[in-house]
Amino acid sequence: MAEIVQHRIEERIPELEQLERVGLFTKKEVKSIIKRATALEYKLHRLVVNKEDFIAYIQYEINVLELTKKRRAHIHYQFKREEIEFPVIHRINSVFRRATNKWKDDVQLWLSHVAFCKKWVRNCLTICFKSLWIMAAKSELEDRSSSESARHLFLRTLRFHPDNKKVFQEYFRMELLHCEKLRKQKSELEKAEMDLVSFSPEILAGKLADVVYRDATAKIKEAEFVISLLNIAAIFDFTKELQDFILQDLQTNYTADSLTWDFMAKRELEAPGAGEELQTAKGRASDINRREERCCQVYEEGVKSLSAGRCSDTQGYFPKGNNHGLGLKFLQCEEKKKTFYFECRGSCINAEGAAGVATAATRRYSQSAAMWSLSLRTLMQLGSGDVGGLFQEALAHVNPKESLPLWQLQVQWSAASQSPEETDAVFQRGLLSAVAAVAMAIKESYLDWSYSTGGYKKARRNFTSLQENRPLSKAFFTRMIEIEKEQETPRMSSLRDYYERALQEFATSDDDLWLQYIQEELGPLGQPENCSKIHWRAMKFLEGPSVESFTSKYTLMQTGHL
Repeated sequence: MAEIVQHRIEERIPELEQLERVGLFTKKEVKSIIKRATALEYKLHRLVVNKEDFIAYIQYEINVLELTKKRRAHIHYQFKREEIEFPVIHRINSVFRRATNKWKDDVQLWLSHVAFCKKWVRNCLTICFKSLWIMAAKSELEDRSSSESARHLFLRTLRFHPDNKKVFQEYFRMELLHCEKLRKQKSELEKAEMDLVSFSPEILAGKLADVVYRDATAKIKEAEFVISLLNIAAIFDFTKELQDFILQDLQTNYTADSLTWDFMAKRELEAPGAGEELQTAKGRASDINRREERCCQVYEEGVKSLSAGRCSDTQGYFPKGNNHGLGLKFLQCEEKKKTFYFECRGSCINAEGAAGVATAATRRYSQSAAMWSLSLRTLMQLGSGDVGGLFQEALAHVNPKESLPLWQLQVQWSAASQSPEETDAVFQRGLLSAVAAVAMAIKESYLDWSYSTGGYKKARRNFTSLQENRPLSKAFFTRMIEIEKEQETPRMSSLRDYYERALQEFATSDDDLWLQYIQEELGPLGQPENCSKIHWRAMKFLEGPSVESFTSKYTLMQTGHL
């Protein structure tokens, strides 16, 4: 949770810097905003969230907007709205959406969102009204069992939003739910040998949903939208004919979209195998092999179909257009197939081709962390000699905020392939990262690696030096506690030092950390008389809902239920 909150706060830095730079807020006020925003962010990212926390967050952000507006008028400064107000407005809208998705029946919450949009984001107002229409239609169908009223509401909504994907998706789902309900009623009447109601064969076959589909795709001609309707239809067991029709439409009219090929390739990979063949391990392996081969064939066909021309250095695998996603999917498929052959046959199929694909991928999509990661894994398995240099090149091209998987992969490769001194140098570079998530993850890995290569003394020495360099994660401290407890004669004084240092970082929000500390004192190494002091300190430092959580868990622990 701390990593997520840290990331959210980092995203605010550009707008806060602008506020201070243009003279709308002082440095002290900016620090106050960061402190308050951090506390509010923590509340939104707990396992159990309250509506009041969302409302408090939204109200605080709106207060900042209002104050900014007044300060602008006071100093007659009307520039840089995109850098200052827009991120705040976007953030408020995002939190409103999370809240209304979680508490869909809270009309006041919806109306608050409408009022905010009306004042700050006028072109966003229709989104709120559209959501209210959908809620009303769902209520008619689910609560009042009135398909006619629900259908009428959806049709009225489409008058105002004639090309809205979400409305069509829910309308399509509603017709299928209505059809499913009628089929169940017919089945029950037949079992009771009653024939009091006449059911239309066309409606029972889902023809109304078919009409909605045709109307929707006439207005929205996007492969992603067609696939979303196909996925909805696949939920119902009576829609095989409708699914076949949608699939045929997708393959006929949307082959120019890479999403179509991606979807078709995944269908091949997920297709069920033959019954008898799956009875043996050899048969199952053969079935997996066959499905992976078919999947890769579809990806290759798709890339060739979308390609404006073949590139010699990519062996035709990557198109010249903007088909980054499909190229990545094909490379993933090749990687998976290659790994399968490693495991089942002990050798790599077309190793030279796989290396060529990996090298071409990193050249063509040099800013994609996912492509670099996948390509580097391929080259690592093939034993390529210049992997170390490629890692440096990857980190130079990729956005630092997306670089964590590359750092983790480099550490893994260096520990397995390089000398301890070279691996230590890799860790030292990672520890200097300006991205909090990277620095914290590298600290945790460095501690583990220190213990595995140099034992307890090296781990403790590195822990002592790293604990003063923020940001720090809870996992960094808990791992050192685990290392101490793994020793033949663990020292309680050291364990207390680790807990106390961890509490310097997480005392106000992490009730579990306080409870673990108490449990440690209740253990064979501890002094139970210290528990009351720790409990008192916890009640003093913890804030908000963490106090209630700590109290209930502590009670359970005292009664032996935790």
